[in-house]
Amino acid sequence: MTRVYITSLFISIGCVFLHAQTTTKPTDSLIAAQQINGYQRILNNLSGIPQGVTIGGYGEVLYNQPTNLNGELDVQRLVMLFGYKFDDRVQFVTEIEFEHVKEVYVEQAFVNYSVANGLNIRAGLMLVPMGIVAEFHEPTTFNGVERPSMDKYIVPTTWREIGIGVAGRVDALSLRYQAYLFNGFLSHDGEEGRLKGSSGLRGGRQKGAESVVDQFNLSAKLDYYGIPNLRLGLAGYAGRTQAVDGQNQIPGSDIGVAMLGLDVRFKWQNLSARGQFVHANLTDADAYNTLTGRDLGSELGGFYVETAYNLLPIVNRQRLDAFVRYESYDTHKSVGSSIARNAAFDREEWTLGLSYHMSVGTVFKVDYQSKRTAVADSQYGQFNVGVGVWF
Repeated sequence: MTRVYITSLFISIGCVFLHAQTTTKPTDSLIAAQQINGYQRILNNLSGIPQGVTIGGYGEVLYNQPTNLNGELDVQRLVMLFGYKFDDRVQFVTEIEFEHVKEVYVEQAFVNYSVANGLNIRAGLMLVPMGIVAEFHEPTTFNGVERPSMDKYIVPTTWREIGIGVAGRVDALSLRYQAYLFNGFLSHDGEEGRLKGSSGLRGGRQKGAESVVDQFNLSAKLDYYGIPNLRLGLAGYAGRTQAVDGQNQIPGSDIGVAMLGLDVRFKWQNLSARGQFVHANLTDADAYNTLTGRDLGSELGGFYVETAYNLLPIVNRQRLDAFVRYESYDTHKSVGSSIARNAAFDREEWTLGLSYHMSVGTVFKVDYQSKRTAVADSQYGQFNVGVGVWF
């Protein structure tokens, strides 16, 4: 099956390459319609210089106060983005992240080679394109002090692995495309299973740190921006998880992963809305649970819908977005015969709040969340405040 995916990938690459030869440089309106994230902004900045360095960054400081626990103050993340342009065809982008003051990660580090207008080859540590927040997670690009929870437990953001692939635009079709071969999740590290029912695949992210690989997985996404004020995304991921040497010979050490994501973003005058759906099928989960004693589900998925309205006049430099978001996600959407379904993993959240954009690149956020599971009397609330920057 993986061979079929890879063959289809390279056939698609060839078709896109032929079409890309005739595409033109995007206009400002096209760039605005697509919406950009941190690494895209770095690449855009590099396009305006003959050679050299550009920098950027984002960060957020948060206060979380659950109704049933102590509150927490945290410099949740401080990120520096660097880009270097070697010549008109070759650029390098990296993202260094400091989390909770004391943890340091390399979130991205890839070379971008511009083969032709609309076609780039990328290799290195890159974001896996699935959903919205996986790629657009700078604090001024989403409402809510915290990122949507289903992006943490289902996608799982921030998901990045080492790989190679192609990316670009076909402006005549109003399409942005990405297709990569990545290493997979690490399901067994030789001592224990890394995947479990409460957090799904999240514990298996390898993040480019001495990553184990015995086969490559396919990740691809298409974004359509041909309808004014609207952007539609379709993403897919297919392959198998990895296990360390020796362990990978034991049946049940790895599982198959097939994930589908749909997302939509809309903005018209003071009104904006977004939604996302992600579903994953996990094969051989029963054998994995029997071997490891874990409780991984065979299906996980969820969705959210959100709407927001800018309370200030549209001509103002500042914005005050009032928003509401509903999320429903379940990491035990379906289970095999070896375990029982856990109702605590079927979760639901409402988030209601304000995002005050003091300027382009700065935001002050406040919201209240109501959270519950399918277990009786499990509801609790959480008050959040945060300040974020992106430049």
